[in-house]
Amino acid sequence: MPLTFNMLLHSEGIDPAEVRLLRHQTGKVRGRTPYSLWCDDVPAFERYQSVQDTRQRSHFRGRYWASFVAPPDGSTLFVGLYAVELVGTVPVGAIDPFTGRGIGEAKGWAEYDEYSFTLSLALSDYIGRLTIHWGDSASSRRAWKQRADLQDKAIIELLRAFREEPFPGFTSLIRPLSEIETMPSGWKEVLAASRGVYLLACPRTREHYVGSAHSVGGFLARWRDYVASGHGGNVGLRVRDPSDFVVSILEVAGSAASESDILTMEAQWKAKLLSRTIGLNRN
Repeated sequence: MPLTFNMLLHSEGIDPAEVRLLRHQTGKVRGRTPYSLWCDDVPAFERYQSVQDTRQRSHFRGRYWASFVAPPDGSTLFVGLYAVELVGTVPVGAIDPFTGRGIGEAKGWAEYDEYSFTLSLALSDYIGRLTIHWGDSASSRRAWKQRADLQDKAIIELLRAFREEPFPGFTSLIRPLSEIETMPSGWKEVLAASRGVYLLACPRTREHYVGSAHSVGGFLARWRDYVASGHGGNVGLRVRDPSDFVVSILEVAGSAASESDILTMEAQWKAKLLSRTIGLNRN
């Protein structure tokens, strides 16, 4: 018999009928996910999930919420069992820590409920280590809030400790710019400490652009420039519609490489890929 999440609840003396399962997976903020919010700032994540639509109050009636997030690989990671209690409605103008906008602003300041949260010691050893099977169908993926007693989820993995997805290596890294901020923190540290030549490719128009990262902050800082402005100050990108480029690394510079060395590397890649004639480079 496979081990299930409800077995763990029963082992702690908790009735699954009192537990609501919440899988936070929204993509409504470009470049951020509930998973990245949880990794970066747990209190902010807890504030985010403490606010729920008043019209769906019946879905959240339960003594406990078992919270899960969706990492980049699409799995379902357990991040805590919370004892919850309805506090009241959220005041108009309160800020959502995930979107940075007023709560309910997008829906004409619709009413939202606020819940108080207390992280339970029960199952706390499994936080960041336990992965369950949420479901295979599209409808089950959309059903992000469920009753534990009606959905006994199979446990598919239990790690010794929380482990971020390992860095794939410079030559294997291929990522949309919109997902830069959702990358594991360990990846960001590597990219911030590395410099060299990269490629931006537009799947929509089938155009490419060769660029270089030679300043403080490395690849990460340079790619963030594109996310912030849409063009990173490049002439060839300014004159076209903004696009979600796919970024990859062509060559990594050595730690002793100067800015001039990296610019020379960049020029060589522009020549190899003909990016001045059939690409978006203008110099």
